[in-house]
Amino acid sequence: MVGYLTRRVGAGIVVLFVVALVVFCLFESLDSDAATVALSRNGGATPTPEQVAALRTELGLDRPAPVRFAEWASGFVRGDFGTSLISGRPVHDILLERLSNSAALAVLTAILLVPLTIGLGLAAGARPGSRLDRTISVGALTAESVPSFVSGVLLVALVSLTLHLLPAVSLLPTGASPFSRPEVLILPIVCLLTGLSPHPTRMVRAQTTEVMTRPYIQAARLNGVGELRLLLRHAAPNVLSASVHPLAAGLVGLIGGVAVVETLFVYPGLSQELLRAISARDFPFVQSAAVLMAAAGITVYLIADILALLTSPRARQLVLEKR
Repeated sequence: MVGYLTRRVGAGIVVLFVVALVVFCLFESLDSDAATVALSRNGGATPTPEQVAALRTELGLDRPAPVRFAEWASGFVRGDFGTSLISGRPVHDILLERLSNSAALAVLTAILLVPLTIGLGLAAGARPGSRLDRTISVGALTAESVPSFVSGVLLVALVSLTLHLLPAVSLLPTGASPFSRPEVLILPIVCLLTGLSPHPTRMVRAQTTEVMTRPYIQAARLNGVGELRLLLRHAAPNVLSASVHPLAAGLVGLIGGVAVVETLFVYPGLSQELLRAISARDFPFVQSAAVLMAAAGITVYLIADILALLTSPRARQLVLEKR
């Protein structure tokens, strides 16, 4: 098992390197850089080649691309994410300011997402074809077919503009914690849950339906075990061990989902700063943020692998057979 995890961690490091290299190459392929963008915004007119060359030298953009990539990579490994080309501030400080807001939104959503999808999936799969199963299945399919930005707009129109129950935008004072105004988190979280919960719910439902037909479940039912105890004690452990990766996929989807929701509700998280950095060609910030988000997704999947090994004897047997 240790060897398996070591290989998984090694593969994750390779993926992070590829992500960093792809982002760097995409930046290099753009038709402008931070110097050109900064001069165009400040002066309003097209900058002269001399002005661009001088600012490129000041920002260090005149050095060969491999040198700049190697410098960023060596600093990133040491925990130094570089300096923003636009603000001149350490990227680490900017990330911390914004990441805390995004993390609060993502963690609260995750805390609700996991029990919600498991509960709905178990309830629907316990009695296939029942009215509850049809209701949950149709609701999940409907929610999954609607893009997050559409459901977000509908939530704003209904809850904020029509019923006037919650704010339409999730603005926060500079430096304020989102927990100081918890009402601004409700609509973004509901929007995220609407977009992310249908797929894992359907996967849990499918696993539950399959487990409930197994012989040991039928034997327990014949021995007089109650349906609720049968579901929670005998079926749920096997369902959850087989549903770890669909649930992990839902959590990884938070990375992209949070970006959409933050933009839609004007929530002061990482995505807004990332969009500004992309438009300003702020390579160190975009590069560091992209690699950190990829690392978060890889970590979730690695944890899912560990949980699958711990809860599934079959998964452990497969790992041992591959050694």
